[in-house]
Amino acid sequence: MNEQTARPDLAALKPAKSPRPATNWWHELRGLVVMLLGVLAFHSLVAKPFYIPSISMMPGLLVGDRLVVSKYPYGWNWSSLSFHLLPRSTARILGGVPAYGDIVIVVPGNRKADLIKRVVARPGDRIAVIDGRIRLNGRFIPREIEPPVQIAADDKLTCEGQQPGHCYDGFEQYRTRLPSGREVYELPTYRETLPNGASYQVIDYIDQSLDNYPEVTIPEGHVFLMGDDRDRSADSRAPFTTNWKGQPDGGLGGPVPLSDIGGRAEFITFSLDGSQTWNPLTWWGAMRDGRAFTSLRPRVDPTKAY
Repeated sequence: MNEQTARPDLAALKPAKSPRPATNWWHELRGLVVMLLGVLAFHSLVAKPFYIPSISMMPGLLVGDRLVVSKYPYGWNWSSLSFHLLPRSTARILGGVPAYGDIVIVVPGNRKADLIKRVVARPGDRIAVIDGRIRLNGRFIPREIEPPVQIAADDKLTCEGQQPGHCYDGFEQYRTRLPSGREVYELPTYRETLPNGASYQVIDYIDQSLDNYPEVTIPEGHVFLMGDDRDRSADSRAPFTTNWKGQPDGGLGGPVPLSDIGGRAEFITFSLDGSQTWNPLTWWGAMRDGRAFTSLRPRVDPTKAY
């Protein structure tokens, strides 16, 4: 027998290729929708990221800080849902009251932009601000002078939204050059202590209209919020206003309903100094040292409670 004819046809022995199944686009779309709904649920019910765009919470929070906000400590309300898709409402689920000193996310009553402030008075409290000092229930809260904080003298730090023409020059009188050659702002710093023993640093460096606020009693279901930068914070001391474009602006307009509070600030994830661009490769060089995973909960000393 011819050896060539006896050899099996290897090509004939190969299994035929099965046709590739068609992509089930409905299945793919359904999987994507489920994933997005899961992200939305986590973002709305558990935690969400937050970016600091202004100097109102200095010295603890700087422009460019990225942090995590937990959504469940005070229950859930209309502002809990991501992107504020629900209409404003006073309804709350498992509602709680923030503790003195908590840093919270609030949606002002005249707009749907998140602000971040500190709780300094709770339901039933009487609060006034006199010459920059908080008087709570008829007595001034303890306020101790501390060594001035040192904050990098960076123009991007004092520019709201890092836009030309929006820079704040009130820090210039506190600009100092350290022996290392580094320039910083050394700002007048104080430590306030609230009735539960929670304490935190504030800066107060100019005399201005918000240094005085007549005494009010906080209604049930409300809290009074202030920024730690007492001279550059649109908080409960400041009324609702409109900006030059006629858009809602200004402060919180007095005590804030708990139904407008969307969560509690927990910790900083990382912080960028503003020198970065859209290119992620530039982010590493713009990272501020020592800020990642810094807790935002106030220091609490039960022995100082009153």
